[in-house]
Amino acid sequence: MDEWLPRDAWDRLLALRDAPGTAAHGLPQDLPPGPLGALFGPLLAPPRAPDGCLVVGRLAQTLDGRIATQSGSSQWIGGPGDILHTHRLRALCHAVVVGAGTVRHDDPRLTTRDCTGPSPVRVVLDTDRRLGPGYGVFRAGPPTLLLCAADAPGPDRHGSAEVVRLPRDPAAGGLDIAAILAALAARGLTRIFVEGGGVTVSRFLAAGGLDRLHVTVAPVLLGSGIPAFTLPEAERIADGLRFAWTVHALDPDVLLDIALDRARPGVCA
Repeated sequence: MDEWLPRDAWDRLLALRDAPGTAAHGLPQDLPPGPLGALFGPLLAPPRAPDGCLVVGRLAQTLDGRIATQSGSSQWIGGPGDILHTHRLRALCHAVVVGAGTVRHDDPRLTTRDCTGPSPVRVVLDTDRRLGPGYGVFRAGPPTLLLCAADAPGPDRHGSAEVVRLPRDPAAGGLDIAAILAALAARGLTRIFVEGGGVTVSRFLAAGGLDRLHVTVAPVLLGSGIPAFTLPEAERIADGLRFAWTVHALDPDVLLDIALDRARPGVCA
């Protein structure tokens, strides 16, 4: 784990977070050498999608592909290295996005308390506004946006959060992913971390809304529970999505860094 902890390398990455510097071969210049630069450098590259956003999804799963028990218990599948990695993703991104289920089950703070760096704007997707205002993200901490459907009732504030109304996705359900990214980009939030849960990450994946995907695999077998990804049923292996990945050790876990470049699974095309 020592190679993941050098303070000077992390400080150099933080300095590049909002730097207007030029990019070489798609990566920002002045990246620190070593595993931190290799892993986080692609997230600091200029966005290539027309919407001007760079979007990274992240899940932590067991070896058999579960992100929680059937009752919803998920803390903590990954070890300390994965927790640090998650907080670093938050620090490098302008916004962290979670679904209503994650807020309901975990009541997360979504801050960078385990690493140096700024906390991102917190974005909660709650299509029908079923969450109450008592959760931590709506009471204190960094700025928070509650994104809901345009036809969802309620005022323009939800606790301390600003309410943003967006169109529904009539085909896939939930909010329209392109509208979410456009709304965040309009606020200058262009590096976006989709932290969870599995349904939310899957919706971004199905819509072709992810540039990269970070998946931590922990040495745990559950045999049952909530699957990491929820996608339409595939009839053929060819209907899936094949990709290249880079493997990083997060002792005792393994981190898979996947370049998706907005690709969609064949079953979602």
